[in-house]
Amino acid sequence: MTTEAVPALDEAKVEEFAGRLFETFTSGTLTLMIDVGHRTGLFDAAAAGPATSTELAERAGLRERYVREWLGALTTAEIFSYEPESGRYTLPPEHAACLTGGGSDNLAPMSLLSALLGNHLDGVIDAFRHGGGVPYEKFRPRFTAVMDELSRGLFDGQLIDGILPLTGDLPERLAAGIRAADVGCGSGHAMNLLAAAYPASTFVGYDIGADAIEQARAEAVEMGLSNVRFEVQDVAQLPTDLPLDVVFAFDAIHDQADPAGVLRSVNAALADGGTFVMFDIKASSHLENNVGNPFAPLLYSISTLHCMTVSLALDGAGLGTCWGEELARQMLDDAGFDVLGVSDVPDDPMDCVYLCRKR
Repeated sequence: MTTEAVPALDEAKVEEFAGRLFETFTSGTLTLMIDVGHRTGLFDAAAAGPATSTELAERAGLRERYVREWLGALTTAEIFSYEPESGRYTLPPEHAACLTGGGSDNLAPMSLLSALLGNHLDGVIDAFRHGGGVPYEKFRPRFTAVMDELSRGLFDGQLIDGILPLTGDLPERLAAGIRAADVGCGSGHAMNLLAAAYPASTFVGYDIGADAIEQARAEAVEMGLSNVRFEVQDVAQLPTDLPLDVVFAFDAIHDQADPAGVLRSVNAALADGGTFVMFDIKASSHLENNVGNPFAPLLYSISTLHCMTVSLALDGAGLGTCWGEELARQMLDDAGFDVLGVSDVPDDPMDCVYLCRKR
């Protein structure tokens, strides 16, 4: 019997890694503090100018003691600055640009994911041990609201003037009048924006979530739109009675229980030569190619906590968030599409746009 010598630990590396772990844990709790600031309006109130904790609490209509402790966390994290003499806190304008406003520059809604996904951690751990997953229904209705906040700023700022120009002659065709659909439309904001911008075209949004469809319909009414409708629908079984000219899918395919079936369903619903615009995660299908991608740890984590598990809950494919361009191209080809191009998304380094044509 032989025993292998245990290599001596490099204490400097141990200390360095321990420091990294503490930074990770600290970032996790600060993410929740950003969630608090976003949902309570504290960032908007702070952007109005320097304030004491009492003044900031009054601006936001909140309790001063909680605001003061929250400011302690964000000041020591160097998100706020503090003047002891006056007792005033300042949110620098460069920081406010990333934490306030309705456009795609506001990154604060990203913080909402941590609390949402953390609520279902017990179910994910159970799936690690016994298989299956956490069903999509468990995440709703909160999931609908969070995803709406995450995507709304990007759609408002980039959908018409940034993303559509990546789709060849599609803007001209929409202006002339065609039939369009969105699979996995969520709250329907993208379809409502397109319907408002292109009144000659007709639009339909499909989603399995009744709560999401209700929200989409309400917004369409509020916007006074008559050329868009929304239906509760399993997108693996799309209607084919009225062939569509274009189908959109915004970060929806990789979550599906049967993504290959959904792609075939989209293909069947399109008219000959129809266009499929697939907005999805920018990643490689090969882990080694994602090492060094600064967004990869976030993407794989979100996949574990949501995207993969909702698929596996239905005994599905479990593609995961980082299914990647190589596999996406193969699956699109198998479903009967030619990929005409893959483009980066303005103001969104984590996604890309696949422009496809029905073969």
